Amino acid sequence: MAHISPPKPVKLFVGCIFADKKVFEDAYLILSKKYGTIDIFSDIWDFSHTNYYEKEMGKNLYKTFISFKDLILPETIKDIKIFSNELEESFQETLDMKRPINLDPGYLDAAKVILATTKDYTHRIYLASGIYAEVELFYQQKTYHAWPWTYPDYQFPHYIDFFLGVRKVYREQLRHIN
Repeated sequence: MAHISPPKPVKLFVGCIFADKKVFEDAYLILSKKYGTIDIFSDIWDFSHTNYYEKEMGKNLYKTFISFKDLILPETIKDIKIFSNELEESFQETLDMKRPINLDPGYLDAAKVILATTKDYTHRIYLASGIYAEVELFYQQKTYHAWPWTYPDYQFPHYIDFFLGVRKVYREQLRHIN
């Protein structure tokens, strides 16, 4: 019988889609108060490869990622997703807009990138409280690789580069813990 051991802490990140950069700035300030220092900001990229969010969010969207210095326990991702949904709703009410920002929290460890979601599907695993998780990317042969279900944008080279950079910082953090 295998020995049950606790998981290693993981690196929290949040993907942010928005049209108004001020909304993003307000969101990351709130997120940093809640989850600590943001240690890595990706570039802000054009998010026009799909019209999936157009009805809710309009056109001329941007996407960026932020990662947090403090590591988390993997099981806390469900609470972080619940909080991010509540934060989205608060922006919606305050700004009287359908969806001013989309916040997608996830985490990475040395082997994979995980996203939290409220939507069930064949490859998603139920966590609790209406939250599911999916492995978006896996690490092998010094880079990240997609699954058949991986969102198209997560396969973009600049996203992969971002996650490789976060993984490098994460592995260094683990060395200091052990």
